[in-house]
Amino acid sequence: MTKVKVIDSIMGSGKTTYVINMMNNSSEDEHFIFITPYLDEVARIKKSCTNRKFYEPKVHSEEGETVYKLDSLHKYLAENRDIVTTHALFSMANETTKELIYSGNYTLILDEAMEVVKKLNISKDDLDMLFKNKWIINNNGQIVWNAEHEEKLNREYKGEFQNLKQLALSRNLILHNDSVLFWQFPADIFKQFKQVYNLTYLFDAQIQKYYYDLNNIQYSLYTVINDGNEYKLINYNKDNDKKIKADLKDKIKIYEGQLNKIGDDKYALSKNWFERRSALHKRLKNNILNYYQNIIKSKSKDNLWTTFKTHKSKLSGKGYTKGFLPCNTKATNEYSHKKTLVYSINRFVNPAIDDYFRSKGILINQDIYALSEMIQWIWRSAIRNGGTINIYVPSARMRGLLKSWLENKI
Repeated sequence: MTKVKVIDSIMGSGKTTYVINMMNNSSEDEHFIFITPYLDEVARIKKSCTNRKFYEPKVHSEEGETVYKLDSLHKYLAENRDIVTTHALFSMANETTKELIYSGNYTLILDEAMEVVKKLNISKDDLDMLFKNKWIINNNGQIVWNAEHEEKLNREYKGEFQNLKQLALSRNLILHNDSVLFWQFPADIFKQFKQVYNLTYLFDAQIQKYYYDLNNIQYSLYTVINDGNEYKLINYNKDNDKKIKADLKDKIKIYEGQLNKIGDDKYALSKNWFERRSALHKRLKNNILNYYQNIIKSKSKDNLWTTFKTHKSKLSGKGYTKGFLPCNTKATNEYSHKKTLVYSINRFVNPAIDDYFRSKGILINQDIYALSEMIQWIWRSAIRNGGTINIYVPSARMRGLLKSWLENKI
């Protein structure tokens, strides 16, 4: 595999259009896998790629037998079909998937960054129990399922950690600090492709960027431009976003006023703040209510807001509760009619993930990460279709990042 081609371009700049044109103009002996978090993008690829047929793996029945999505993917790979599917299915890739990709000489188009590292919810006590009973083995930080132990006992493990067993059998589990278990997407799968394209924005903000660094996956950065006749790739230059940002700056009306005082501290509205400053929850709720009802005088159907799911009930109020959208939502266009937003959250990388990369000598840029997460959330609203939005961002840190980005300082 050559270097991953990271196409780092702002939303609406033509990344997907560029790769659709590329796939349409490629010879018949080229084979593509297009991976996206968006179901409507799956439909778009199938419709727009007029010079080749894309197949979507689905659960279906063949000769009375149920064929699951991963099996369906393997069937299409074995037939050398062009394939379009979701991040969720691609994350289930196993050794069979790798072999079929390699032998099929495929090119990967990865739309948006994937969740390539995930902290598993398992207690240290449960981990210790699995080690003590010899179900798992620590192989230099990699957790491996002890299949030999099953053979000695002459029985297969059928306990509550069967999902963990499957992940361990795939050798995708990492133990950190003897207490935290991570699932990591198998890095060697990228090496099975003839070429990899990664479509994203603010690549330095993506955990996938640090995952590439950790696994010595080489990449080069590009931007898409439209020269008037066609979309082209050029070497990355963030100044190419200036025109789009200038337009966005006129359409994103950021609240400036007394309601912002609650977020002056750098860590205000962070997860720790919500857990330790419960006395301020009611004030923040009143601020949100005031913003919607008195400052903007918005209609309930136009309201969109977010905070940490665990603290949603503390901030919910009349006229906006139903407009809640989790802060990490990316794969939906259902909220493109929303015009009045409240971003009542201060984002930081999961401390366990940050500590894991830090232990490997890799430092995650917390501010760019937070900015990227906020922009992705804001992009669910009417702004994605060129509409004007109003937004209240109580956190001084998050508000400052948004303003700096719009002014092309980031």
